[in-house]
Amino acid sequence: MSYLEHYGLSQEPFSNAPVSRFYYNSRQHSEALMRLMHAVERMKGLAICVGDIGRGKTTLARRMLDSLPEEQYEAALLVIIHSGITAAWLLKRIALQLGVESPASDKLTLLSQLYQRLVQIFEEGRKAVVLIDEAQMLASRELMEEFRGLLNLEVPESKLLSFVFFGLPEIEENLKLDPPLAQRVALKYRLVPFDFESTEAYIKHRLRLAGADRVFFSPEAIRVIHKYSGGTPRVINTLCDNALFEGYVANEEIIEDEMMDRIANDLGLHHALGVQQRVTARRRAGLFPESEEQAAGNSPVRRRVDLSEVDRYLESLKSG
Repeated sequence: MSYLEHYGLSQEPFSNAPVSRFYYNSRQHSEALMRLMHAVERMKGLAICVGDIGRGKTTLARRMLDSLPEEQYEAALLVIIHSGITAAWLLKRIALQLGVESPASDKLTLLSQLYQRLVQIFEEGRKAVVLIDEAQMLASRELMEEFRGLLNLEVPESKLLSFVFFGLPEIEENLKLDPPLAQRVALKYRLVPFDFESTEAYIKHRLRLAGADRVFFSPEAIRVIHKYSGGTPRVINTLCDNALFEGYVANEEIIEDEMMDRIANDLGLHHALGVQQRVTARRRAGLFPESEEQAAGNSPVRRRVDLSEVDRYLESLKSG
């Protein structure tokens, strides 16, 4: 017997694989999708969606791809798996994704092929869109200049190609490598952590889709999950998946906060939470360097931080 049988589930509810069936249309993900769809519908050129690790960017990118009707869009999703790609590789890959047959090795010839293909798409009454996941990997001036050049492919009164970047906040720094491209960002959306209500709704949503007839986590356990996950969907999944397995091993029908606390400790999340609390406390107590330049190490002037001050500050918060 597995934990699926123990809890009467038809499939794993908390897999971190981007399974479209389990897409949770939170308020912010719904808003992000609406705004990004508007950007490509109006052919704005370049839109970006940023968020820290585990915020659901990949799932959102796949959801957006599925939401672009084939009769209206020639759409593709390109996942950047490492930072060593070249502009030549990128250009050829984009051409292939948009339907250019036998892309040429010569750049000028390839650009001509791509332009002709984009004009064909335009004349069919459709729009060409390329979604790029893990876009923070695009970390060179050469790549940024290539995107700027592609955005220059136009016909009178209309762009021929739109891009949507999904990735970590470093995207914004990468765009600065080519200031004219940074100025062309038509829309930016930032994904933030779930609040407690969204965390609770997310857990219930995934359990329901996996065939659960009830919630296997006590209200207190869900609060612990939210505390240690920080409202990050990927960490919520990890905590809940571990909890269902441990609940099965212990033959528990309901997972309580004590078990969740132990699982969080086993996963090292106690330490991560403690670090975050100390960082927040330092910031509130004014113990960080006074300027961003100092924090980045560009100034020799630094304020010495006594960690005992931080601990006293934390204790004052608890007692206050």
